[in-house]
Amino acid sequence: MKLVRRSTLLSLAIGAALSAPAMAQETVRWGIPMSFGSNLVALGDTMPWVSEQLKKVSGGTINLQVFEPGKLVPALAIFDSVSTGKVEAGYSWMGYEIGKVPVSALFGAVPFGMETPMFSAWMYFGGGDALLKESFKPHNVYPIFCGSISPEAAGWFRKEITKPDDLKGLKFRAAGYGGKVYQKLGASVTLLPGGELFQALEKGVLDGTEFSLPTVDDQLGFAKVAKNYYLPGWHQPSTNQFLYVNMAAWNKLKPQTQAQIETTCTAGVTMAIAKAEALQGQTLAKFEKEGVKARQFNKVMLDAFAKASREVMAEESAKDPMVKKVYDSMTAFQDKNEQWHNLGYLPRDYK
Repeated sequence: MKLVRRSTLLSLAIGAALSAPAMAQETVRWGIPMSFGSNLVALGDTMPWVSEQLKKVSGGTINLQVFEPGKLVPALAIFDSVSTGKVEAGYSWMGYEIGKVPVSALFGAVPFGMETPMFSAWMYFGGGDALLKESFKPHNVYPIFCGSISPEAAGWFRKEITKPDDLKGLKFRAAGYGGKVYQKLGASVTLLPGGELFQALEKGVLDGTEFSLPTVDDQLGFAKVAKNYYLPGWHQPSTNQFLYVNMAAWNKLKPQTQAQIETTCTAGVTMAIAKAEALQGQTLAKFEKEGVKARQFNKVMLDAFAKASREVMAEESAKDPMVKKVYDSMTAFQDKNEQWHNLGYLPRDYK
């Protein structure tokens, strides 16, 4: 009888231990302001997808409710709001806070830098994530890589751009280090959120703008007010989004909850790039029917952008040790893998 009883008690103990993680799942209710509208394909709908998946994998205990730009905080104020604890977390392209955290724009996009597959490799296996956490720790933010899309277009212009002098005095919207490159080449650069760009182009406040990839640019209606669409997106070979989490809020979470959030964000990276790559060809075909002229910058222009980019990054690295540390890591990783990418993949112009 004692043996049976001990066996029963042991079984109950094992069962209780196995069920403990599920029973101990904490409840998380956060509001997540976004810098992009959820209607923007691959760019703005990734965080809503992540939120929905988190509800499923947690059995409904993790609820990160997304809010459209401006509903909780201004679209360009995600970093400040998370850093100060006004909100527990927010979702944005990384780099709008370049004035306060210069290194941030490197994680958002680097002119002539890594495309999404290589950037992801650097983040997960090249030391990028550790550098990301180090960069934002002084600002009370725990950032999580949570989305990446195909290269942006170089932008929409009212007139043709064939030589560097065409940029002088041009009123152009650009973000991050790409914006600094345009400034170096003589453009008058401003930063506006996506929702304000159509009107700015329509009224002539801007002569041109870059924003995102073809599907998103199409949704914002740029083809109605500018017909010169330039590629490639030299300034943003990858466009990387992050879930910014207030450090105190993050540290309060149990390891199980933290793992669920980070793992689901990793899935979000995969979903975003897959969706982005699936849709761009048909959008370019649509633009052609609408009279948009898709143009590639000529070698003279690309050489000018590349030269100015090297100068900008040298200047920024000299001013900020963290910028230098991260940029050196990125370029070393890119250089190390360049031969593989040049030899291992078919040339893009091969037919």
